[in-house]
Amino acid sequence: MSLIRARAVPAELQQSLLAAGLDTLFARLYAARGIASPTELEHELKRLLPFDSMKNIIAAGARLADAIAKRERILIVADYDADGATACSIAMKGLGMLGATVDFVVPNRFEYGYGLTPEIVALAAQKTPDLLVTVDNGIASVAGVAAAKARGIDVLVTDHHLPGDTLPECLIVNPNQPGCPFPSKNLAGCGVMFYVLLALRAELRQRGAFADKAEPNLATLLDLVALGTVADVVKLDANNRILVEQGLKRMRAGRASPGVMALFSAAGRNAQKASCFDLGFTLGPRLNAAGRLDDMSFGIACLLSGSEAAALPLARELDQLNRARREIEAGMREEAEVALQSIAVEDCYSIALYRPDWHQGVIGIVASRVKDKFHRPTIVFADGNDDEIKGSGRSIPGLHLRDALDLVSKRHPDLILKFGGHAMAAGLSLRNHDFTRFQAAFEAVCRELMDETALTRVIETDGELPAEAFAFHVAEKLESQVWGQGFPAPRFEGQFRVVEQRVVGERHLKLKLANAHGQVLEAMRFQHADPLPARIHAVYSIGINEFRGERILQLLVDHCE
Repeated sequence: MSLIRARAVPAELQQSLLAAGLDTLFARLYAARGIASPTELEHELKRLLPFDSMKNIIAAGARLADAIAKRERILIVADYDADGATACSIAMKGLGMLGATVDFVVPNRFEYGYGLTPEIVALAAQKTPDLLVTVDNGIASVAGVAAAKARGIDVLVTDHHLPGDTLPECLIVNPNQPGCPFPSKNLAGCGVMFYVLLALRAELRQRGAFADKAEPNLATLLDLVALGTVADVVKLDANNRILVEQGLKRMRAGRASPGVMALFSAAGRNAQKASCFDLGFTLGPRLNAAGRLDDMSFGIACLLSGSEAAALPLARELDQLNRARREIEAGMREEAEVALQSIAVEDCYSIALYRPDWHQGVIGIVASRVKDKFHRPTIVFADGNDDEIKGSGRSIPGLHLRDALDLVSKRHPDLILKFGGHAMAAGLSLRNHDFTRFQAAFEAVCRELMDETALTRVIETDGELPAEAFAFHVAEKLESQVWGQGFPAPRFEGQFRVVEQRVVGERHLKLKLANAHGQVLEAMRFQHADPLPARIHAVYSIGINEFRGERILQLLVDHCE
């Protein structure tokens, strides 16, 4: 069941924005997203939060500067998703620009699992590093850090995930660690690494390292920061919007790294019109495909390529991996939906599914798709190593998934082998014979932590669009803005008469809709081929479709009743 509801618009914020000169529509849109002043929409780099309030970051800068001075070997320990890949690439490029001797290792998710484990330390030790630097992981790596120390290897953890009850005994930079006063808790792993580089450059400046040479321009890394930030679906607060906007500007100006430009080319997208949609739904999935089906070192190699000619074959292979991932995902999703036909999902507060033949690298995407369809916290499991099964979960508003798993773990101490994650996404592992027991325990916790209203999907809109706003200049302005998690792209609602409809591409509806103002507009409803009735109440966004040199104002229908 779905409920369409217009976002609340705080009157005082709207009046403040109108007084500052914003037009009526955009004052309403921004007020509904908590914006009180146009300055919050300014994306210049000078408005970035300063690095020095982040706990341990000054010490981290000093430790890295010492490593550079002593010519120590630094080894980056990466994660196997798009955030981990971009964070690794940022570390490799940035530390290299600042004079470090640096290499990286990225665990194969199927062999080693997640984070700095003792097994990864043993693998890393083969490269005889003096200092391990984790990116996008490490906050839960208590045993891994201890294993590194036992080998005489120092560790610097850079991460953004929520900490557990015990922290590893090493230097940690993570805005979400206890006692960190950094105002933004929403940096992705790539953003944390970028900030560490800012601190390192400041430390080197203080030591006189740039007395006879130019300081490296770390802004050249912002395309990678933008890609990782959007792909990791962290909240786009004011600070993250600056990082993303600055990265998009580099892409649109043709000044992105060769690997990013090659990803645009392989996907058939125009980097000059780069948007958050491109990062989240085009480039990010292609990069993630390497970690899901193969080896993320392959994706990192693309991002580190020195020329677009060198990067393009890698980007094309990533594109092929993503196509293979989509085929695997489609089959798994179909099997999941068949399995759910025998379950009264409407009576459940959660969904947990397991099949031994499902692909471990795709379970997170399938969990997301099932969650979207049934609006229940969903965890999908596949076989791991030995007798373990690995699960990836996605949640809905109203349930903090990591906290829910923590409660299950506390009540059943022998059930979950390990877990970690965020409010909306988490991973865990169990013994395969414990799946049914976990299913029941997770359902019980979800029933306790959520009320029934949380199970109704709320589709938030920005109300009705006035007649004069069905215009190119409005669509262009909307498309040029940074929208994303926590700062959602505007969606509108209204009554329409269906003038024409036909199926295109076998599963999409091409429409002509007449609105209440008598305007007839082109529209598309993707992934829905069922015919619509003569009159509908639709939730839609407005955009511009460019085809063979012609530009058409177009509505994209998300939901209709």
